[in-house]
Amino acid sequence: MKKKVVILVFIALCLLSCFSLYASKHFLMCSHYTIEDERIEHPFRIVQLSDLHNSVFETNNERLVNKVLEQEPDIILITGDLMNENEEDLSIAISLIKDLSSSGIPVYVSYGNHEANHENRYGTDITELYEGAGARVLDFAYQEIEVKGQPIRLGGIYAYCLGEKYKSHATKEGEVDFLKDFQDTSLYTILMCHLPVTWIINNSLNEWDCDLVLCGHAHGGQIRIPFVGGLYAPDQGYFCGKEEGLYYSSDHKKTMVLTRGLGNTENIPRFNNIPEIVVIDINCK
Repeated sequence: MKKKVVILVFIALCLLSCFSLYASKHFLMCSHYTIEDERIEHPFRIVQLSDLHNSVFETNNERLVNKVLEQEPDIILITGDLMNENEEDLSIAISLIKDLSSSGIPVYVSYGNHEANHENRYGTDITELYEGAGARVLDFAYQEIEVKGQPIRLGGIYAYCLGEKYKSHATKEGEVDFLKDFQDTSLYTILMCHLPVTWIINNSLNEWDCDLVLCGHAHGGQIRIPFVGGLYAPDQGYFCGKEEGLYYSSDHKKTMVLTRGLGNTENIPRFNNIPEIVVIDINCK
């Protein structure tokens, strides 16, 4: 009898594991956050996507596009790694941008490590291709725009964004100067920055005056262990406990959103980790 129970439990665990692997590759979920600020006079909605890594949710990512549009966003912000650095074909990323842009909703993209490495490997002009598909690429750049009548400053940067006191350790030339310039405004600021580690580990969320920082890269820890969390996040190591969700500055006036993203890289599948679309409502305080 005990042997039968053990066998049944083992079979059940195998089936659950198979289902979780399937769901973590093919299902989609939305995570909703609300952020309030006294400068907001005209509330608006953001959809953040990240880390697609050439994943496909039905033909031409039709299910992903429809899920995004169902959220009725006023702007779509993509924080890097739409593709894989070692795959020359960019058709999946370009097709997704075209389909999202054709809705009439503004689409902005910042670089991830895979865009940057792909350019170095193949000599591809990612900015030209993404903008040709209908997005606006922001890399060490920002724009002052209106979203549903609300003026904001929107920027994008692929860098670690350490505080000014670490300027000599900056990984990208000009990153400190860019951030100093970007934060010099009375407008509500949103920064797309693929790499999250310094914002939550090295105090950058306190150092820089960025109201909202949107990050990816960590994949939610890729493998999420029940009651424990993500197994591993790049730059943070194993069981770091900071692979997804909301993070705040010490005065709670600045926020970072870290999405689990949509896909995975290399040969390690997502597990217990449903691909995530982030929906952020920016409201009056």
